[in-house]
Amino acid sequence: MKKAIVIGATSGIGKELARILHLNGYAVGMAGRRTELLRQLQGELPGSRVREIDVSSADEAMTLLKELIREMGGMDLAVIGSGVGFVNPGLYWKREKETIDVNVSGFAAVAGAAFKHFSDQGSGHIVGISSIAALRGSSEAPAYNASKAFVSNYLEGLRQKAIKSGAAIAVTDIRPGFVDTAMMKGKGLFWVSSPETAALQIYQAIARKKKRAYVTKRWSLIALALKVMPDWIYDRF
Repeated sequence: MKKAIVIGATSGIGKELARILHLNGYAVGMAGRRTELLRQLQGELPGSRVREIDVSSADEAMTLLKELIREMGGMDLAVIGSGVGFVNPGLYWKREKETIDVNVSGFAAVAGAAFKHFSDQGSGHIVGISSIAALRGSSEAPAYNASKAFVSNYLEGLRQKAIKSGAAIAVTDIRPGFVDTAMMKGKGLFWVSSPETAALQIYQAIARKKKRAYVTKRWSLIALALKVMPDWIYDRF
């Protein structure tokens, strides 16, 4: 039986993806900051394991992830979905710092720990939840967009590292658009996906070991527009 660990499984996409992985025969480990929510989900998924992990405490998070891997008897798939985001045009440092601690330092810590585990065993699959926001900067959420650009670039670096080493390690960069979760903020939102729909499309990308996937798929059109849009137009949004 394949073993998957979902970091950030307390709600939203991570929670729904844990359910889908369990339904598709994975032994599932679930991690996050809110233990009571993890325990509730564990009650729905017989045989699953949980561990409280706060990725903003990077050193501790790496240690706890390694403990959960040992408890599960190994890991074949690591999904890193922990993240925070704020609309923060006032650049309040507390919000910027929390975003960086979780989305940058925390992500790099657990992604690196997962990669080292897979390197030792010669195979594995790392999935990181980035965002369509990774493609351009934002005056309304500067740290969030920048942090997601970090996630996508870090994943690309791990993919390159795997190829150079010859290890059978797949790396998938998931770039969601708007998903109806607690993190979604702002006005005039469109193409908003349910967590269930987003998680299903992410699972399909995992099964195909895609390098990157936009969720939902129609967001690939927005991605194309963002990539080719001149600065003089984008800067006026």
